[in-house]
Amino acid sequence: MELTKTIKKLESIYLEKPERVFTMYLNTDPSDPDQQGGEWRIHLKNGLNNFKKYLKTEDSEDELNNFKKVIEQVNNFFNEYELDLQKSVIIFATPSDGLVFAEILQVPVETEFFWEEIAKVDQLIRLHQEYPRVGVILTQKEAIQVVVTELGKCIDTVNYELDLDTEDWRKHPSVNRNHTTMGGSGKSVNIREQFLARFEANRHRWYKSIAPDLDKLAKEDGLEYIYMMGDPEETKDLAKAMNKDIHTFIDKNMLDEKPDKIIKEVHKV
Repeated sequence: MELTKTIKKLESIYLEKPERVFTMYLNTDPSDPDQQGGEWRIHLKNGLNNFKKYLKTEDSEDELNNFKKVIEQVNNFFNEYELDLQKSVIIFATPSDGLVFAEILQVPVETEFFWEEIAKVDQLIRLHQEYPRVGVILTQKEAIQVVVTELGKCIDTVNYELDLDTEDWRKHPSVNRNHTTMGGSGKSVNIREQFLARFEANRHRWYKSIAPDLDKLAKEDGLEYIYMMGDPEETKDLAKAMNKDIHTFIDKNMLDEKPDKIIKEVHKV
């Protein structure tokens, strides 16, 4: 999403009549007592209709037609994504460019509608300050995962696993861990014990070899805040090997959890 760049782009928009910028912050949170019956539909309908009525009284046919173009884009968005709604929706749209920015979010907003010369980004800026671009680095022995989140939403996940034969870290798109489990025969348990002993003996060196990749990822993704989650000894060693500052450490093993659950845990801190 690169929200900082998006906000700057939105701030640069200025449209004179009969064109305008439509801004919408809509609360769709089903856990909100005021939203138990899906009242967001009523708020959306009333918000759009109020502008239509006003433009009709202003006798501005060109501006009304432009607003109708925007309404069509907004309605199409909700028709397509209504079943995917979470806590809120933010939309910025123009008659000529359509939906400049449209996001379904897991964070709350205050419902507001604007049809003005500029995009009303004040609430979006506040949300960005509260939910910046964050990286969560999760460790679990020979596996490392990075969850990138912004506005409480998972933007990306990157997974690394140590190849014990080559001692190289391999990057892959999804968690598919192949290390030996603790269960099963006495032989498999013994193999796992041997691995754990080997890992402890080489942890510092192995984490030092992956640290530059994590630093590069943090820089390229523009991470404004970094959490590290896992066994305290592991996270301590990995943090020492990295150049980027780790802002918060969380003593929990959640590497095999879904990103949304990890993000919720981080927001509790």
